[in-house]
Amino acid sequence: MNTTVRDVMTTRVVAVREQAGFQEIVLALRQFRVSGCPVIDDGGQVIGVVSEADLLCKLSDPELPVGLVRLSWRLGEQTKATAVTAGRLMTAPAVCVEPDCRVGEAARMMQDKQLRRLPVVDAAGRLVGIVSRSDVLSVFDRPDAYVAEEVAKVIANEPSLDAGDFDVTVNSGIVTITGAVPDRELALRLIAHVRHADGVVAVRDRLSYPAAAACASESIDR
Repeated sequence: MNTTVRDVMTTRVVAVREQAGFQEIVLALRQFRVSGCPVIDDGGQVIGVVSEADLLCKLSDPELPVGLVRLSWRLGEQTKATAVTAGRLMTAPAVCVEPDCRVGEAARMMQDKQLRRLPVVDAAGRLVGIVSRSDVLSVFDRPDAYVAEEVAKVIANEPSLDAGDFDVTVNSGIVTITGAVPDRELALRLIAHVRHADGVVAVRDRLSYPAAAACASESIDR
């Protein structure tokens, strides 16, 4: 996909300072209806992320132990359950992306690390935006005409092919491509590239190629 994080990110970001108190964080999350936000230092650099999950530790703290020594240790324990500032509550370091990162790469990061959002930072690590799962998925909310144009560009990028020789139809992001190509290898490469074009939900392969070329390719694969 050619779409970058810059194209889909939100630039008006709810963020809190490292020194922000517990109540201030709760108020910010509730007021702006977000489930988490970046934590920044005085220079605007992202140093972590604080989420509702971090704050819930305050409510889910286990029952106090029996015995004076154990009770004293628990009350003095340095955990999120006893933390009162963003700097102590946050999850750090934050997983961030830069604006020029491809949306596909951002999606993989979210999936691999089970994250709902990624702070977007400039080369100096300063906060410039945030990208959520919903933002990433917006690449599929494209008109079919736009998707067809993107597919035509993919075909045009193959020196031996002419986009005019192919019939491309798009219905709700599902691409059906029909046409003749010189061999199976080129057909597979073309379909792979079309699948990664902006807005493509799925591809129905209706390409044809000479049977002899297909057999030769099968022999090489073996």
